Formats: sequence, C-alpha cells, structure tokens
Amino acid sequence: MGSPPQSWHPLPGHPACPALPCPAWPRSGAEPTTDQPLSPSLLPALPRSQPTMTLTMALSLLWVLLEGVAGGHWGAWMPLHISAFEGTCVAVPCRFDFPEELRPATVHGLWYYNSPYPKNYPPVVFKSRTSIVHESFQGRTRLLGDLQTHNCSLLITHLSPELAGKYYFRADLGGYNQYTYSDHSNLEIVNKPTIMVPPVVVEGAEVELRCLVPDNCPEMRPVVTWQGHEELAEQTVQARLEETDGNWTQMSGVRFLPSRRDHGRTLACRVTYTNTTFEFEDRATLDVKYEPHIVEMTDSLEATEGASVVLACTADASPVALLTWAQGAAVLAEEPGTHLELQLYNVTPAHDGIYTCVAENVHGRANRSLGLTVFYAPRPPVINASGVAVEGEPVTIACSTESNPEPILSLLKERRVLATAVYERQLALDLPSVTHEDDGEYWCVAENQYGQQATAFNLTVEFTPIILPESRCTAGRDTVQCICAVKANPEAAVTFELPTRNVSLNESAREVAQTERAGYALTSILTLRGELDSQLYVLCAARNAHGARRRQLHFHHANSLMWAKVGPVGAVVAFAILIAIVCYISQTRKKKSVNESSSFVQTENPPVVYSGDLRPSLHKSEFGWHPASDKRLLSKREGSLDLDVDYANIDFAKLSTKDSYTLTEELAEYAEIRVK
Repeated sequence: MGSPPQSWHPLPGHPACPALPCPAWPRSGAEPTTDQPLSPSLLPALPRSQPTMTLTMALSLLWVLLEGVAGGHWGAWMPLHISAFEGTCVAVPCRFDFPEELRPATVHGLWYYNSPYPKNYPPVVFKSRTSIVHESFQGRTRLLGDLQTHNCSLLITHLSPELAGKYYFRADLGGYNQYTYSDHSNLEIVNKPTIMVPPVVVEGAEVELRCLVPDNCPEMRPVVTWQGHEELAEQTVQARLEETDGNWTQMSGVRFLPSRRDHGRTLACRVTYTNTTFEFEDRATLDVKYEPHIVEMTDSLEATEGASVVLACTADASPVALLTWAQGAAVLAEEPGTHLELQLYNVTPAHDGIYTCVAENVHGRANRSLGLTVFYAPRPPVINASGVAVEGEPVTIACSTESNPEPILSLLKERRVLATAVYERQLALDLPSVTHEDDGEYWCVAENQYGQQATAFNLTVEFTPIILPESRCTAGRDTVQCICAVKANPEAAVTFELPTRNVSLNESAREVAQTERAGYALTSILTLRGELDSQLYVLCAARNAHGARRRQLHFHHANSLMWAKVGPVGAVVAFAILIAIVCYISQTRKKKSVNESSSFVQTENPPVVYSGDLRPSLHKSEFGWHPASDKRLLSKREGSLDLDVDYANIDFAKLSTKDSYTLTEELAEYAEIRVK
C-alpha cells in the first residue's frame, strides 16, 4: 500500500475542501502547527471554507500528481488504519488503478465489509450500479470520489461500534474485468480521545501531555479543550494537525514544569462538536517522582573460583531509599539507608554475572549495575553423539564444556588429534561416511590456564564382513588346509564352499574348526583329507546383518596340488636345480676371460650349469645335434677330432616365477657345447 502525497487530507469540509464530494483536499497554511501556540478556545475558529475555484485548482493539481504515482496495473491505495468517534462520520480516501489496455467505457465499483471475496457474500457497503446495500449501511454511505477518474473515496456517517472492521474496494469494468483489491482500511470507532502521558514525570523536568483526537469526518470538526491545567507552572497549550498514511489527527498538547505539589493532579481533555451534543473526554493523573540517585558503587571486578569479594553501594534520596542488592530476579541483601554492602564468600561460577544496586522510595527508583567475573578450570567435557553407527552413515561427535576463560578443546583418537577449537566451548567432528577404521575410543580434552579435564567416548561401527588378505589354502601331500580370516561387526557366520564338490561347510561341520576371536576378527580353518582333485578350489563366504562377502581362496603356490602329488621327489629336484644355478653363476665369473668362438652365440646372462660329472656325449654337425651312440666325425677337411663337453647351457626362462613344481624334462630348451 503506497503513501499518498503529503498534501492530501481525507476530510472534505476542511480548509481546502468545504463541500462534498471531495476525494482529496490539501491542507491550507492556516492550520495550527507546533510553532503556533493556540488557546483551546480558538480551535473552533479554524477556517472551514475556501472559494470553489481554489478547490478546483487544488484537485486538478492533486490528480496530476496521482497520475504519476501509479498506473497500468491493478492497484489501490487507501489508509491501512483510520479512526473516528462514535456517532460522527469518517471519509476513507481511496485511489485505484487498472491496466491501461482495458479502457472501459464506464467504471463501476462497490465496497465490501470484512471480506474481499464475493463468493463469501460479504456485506455490501456501497454499490455504484444500484442502491442495494446491507441493512447495516442503509442511508449511511455514499461515494465521495469519481470512479471515472479512479477516485473511490467513501463516506460513512452515523458511526456505531458494529461498523468497525475492514473495508475492501472492488472495481467493476464490465464483463469479466472485475477485481477486488487486497489493500483495505481498518476502521476503528472510539468513544474518547487518547491522552499520552510521559512514562516518568520527574520534579523539575519539563514534560508535555498530549491529547490525540481523530479528525477524519469532513462534515464535523472537533473542538479540543483542556481542564485542570490552569495551576501548572509555566504551562502552555499548543495544537497542530498531523497526518499518518491518510489518517488525520488533531493533537493538543499542554507543556509545563512539574513539581512535587503537582503529584496526583488530574487533567482532562474534552472533545465537542459544534451544533451537536457529542462530548468525549479522557482523564490523566500526574505522578511526579523525586527519584533517588546512586552516588557511589564498587566497580566491576574479577575473582578466581574460591575467593571472597565485597560489593558496596551508596545512594542519596529523599526520603531515605530502600537499598537492595540483586542478581537477576534474586534479592541478595536489602535494608533502608544510604550505604549497603554485599559479601560473597568462596565464589563459584554461579556467582559470575551482573549485580544491581537498587535505590527506591515512594517517589522513584534508581539503580546501577556492575559485573563480577569468576575464572575457573574447565568442567568435564560432555560428548553428544550416538554410540553405534552403521558403516557409510554420517556421524558427528560434538564435545562441549564450561570454563572461564574459554578453553582449548581437542578431539583425539589413539593419541592422534583429529580436531581442535581454540577459545571455544564447543567442538564438533563430522565423519561424513564412517568406516570400520573409525571404530574405537575417542577423547575430548579441555584445558585453560586454570586446569584440564578429559572425557572418553566409544564409537562402535557396524559393517559388512571383510575377508582379510591372510585368507588362503595350503596343500600338503594328502591334505589341504584353508584359512578364512574375517573381520565384521556384528560377528559374521563363516561358510566354506567347494563348488566342484557342490558342498558348503559351516562352523558346525567336523572339517571346520573355529579358532581365536580378536576384537572383530574371526578365523575359521577347513581341513580336507584324502585324494585331491586337481580342479579343486575353495570359496570363503561371510555374512552378517549388514551384508555378505565371498572370495576364492588362493593356494599358497599356484600349482600346489601338483606339488602334493609329486611329493618329496619334486622337492629334491627343485633343490638340485637351485644348486646348479648357483654353481653356474660362480663358474661364469671364472670364465669371463675365455674367447668365444663365432660359431656359437651366447644369450645375455645365460642360465648355464657347469657339470663335472654329467658330460653328455653330443656331437654337432651340419645336420644338427647327435647323441654319442651315433658318433660321427665333424670335419670339413681331412682328419677328425674327438670332442669333449665343457659347458652345458640350460634355459630356465619357462620356469614359473612362483615356487611351483615343474618336471625336469620340461626345463631344457637347448644345450651348447664348446670345443677345447
């Protein structure tokens, strides 16, 4: 709801608007102001008419101003609150607008009481199309403005208490172009003026009492007078007209210098209307105070917990004041006089706060406050968090304490600081998604220069089973032993699955033995005996309330089942091969000076084994290698040479990188023989 131009006055019949209808009326300079002392007897003499030409010019200027205020949309302005005396009248100033493109040939309107919605059938206050209105408003309402110029000002006469309430305007542009504006006026009907008395009237301090009179009736002008003010010291009466958002009020004030003899004096503000019997009056009784004055008091002070302090207060008052020491609403000491002491022994944090000395007598009251600060060590921290969480859930660990000065707070886990707050009484650690690693004991430590306190807190994290890396199978000669190590909370049920045998074994099976439980860790052992299947593989499955995990258990060696079948013989062969490799490396270092024949090619770092006992009789010819039984002469010229084996070159490149068993006949790729 916008504010009207300051020159508006809603009352036809006032200086610039002597006749009805009048939608808006500027106040003339002849109105009383705060700079114009006015005797109550002069109020009825205010001018009540101006030439018609002055009114016409003022209205024309006003509407030019309004045209620039709002336009082109559905909108209305009227005072939110407006008041008038019972039995008089009230003019509600109103201005409305609608979209320019509608351009209706004729604009109609109506006023509703207490509801803007036609479907609720609210009482009709005024209707431009017909004279049919609610019986409560029969003969009481008429339109002051011209709807064609967007002026919807309304006059209501013969006011009675039941007419108080909300008033809404509805524009009718024809057809479906009807709109009830949400802006409305609240009409208040009163039966007496309002006297505004200062909250405190002190001897020797000038005060002003004000009488507020609603002046919103264009047909009747109030006359305001004071009674009982004649004997007040240095008294003057002033009157002025005030406007607030379209609601006009006559204010008459009496200013004076109070003294003790004025205490209990009654002043009356009376309102009358010329040529009527209406009379409205309000009364006020003066309460002049001679207030006490506090002249001396202990300054604010600091103390350590356990110390003693003394608070003193001195006041000057007439008569003697009642002195009181209080902390908040609690009275700690009280007695009449000019001086009062409050002794506090063995102070604690409960003594920390504001202390007030109050001096009071029959004429007034004075008070002054001081602050007592008590320093103390932190109290044991309080941890606010859920003790149990499921993995993946967010958890906030909040730690708080009380101390003065404020402490340094720290949250620790396993002696590792997770969060710190300096000079704070609260600390929070947010774990957006807890894991099993967050499970454990947390400590909140609070400390300042006066001491230290700590509190422990256990966080339990429930999580899906985890199959640990040490889970595996180991094959013996005629047995296979499988270990399944699981970590879970709550404890998991462990099962061994043998898909090739279509068998599942749990802890109740005789082949499964439960071993130690360490915290959340559980170890199960499966032992299989008898003939072993080369296709055998084992699955470890663990399940609890939060889920299940399964994993194939790898054998300690990739070909461990083959090792089990080969047995001790395979182990001896592997050991022999290892010795041969060591010997080869040693021999190679001794032979670095020997010139190599171009007829032979030696691979980089060849795995050569020197053998003094094993000398295979092989001969090399242009046709290839031949055993000794097919002895041939190798010569391209005359003669022949007997050949002796000096080196044997064996390639172990195909040997598995893992320590698994392989047949000896699969290791040799070629042999190289040197001629001495």
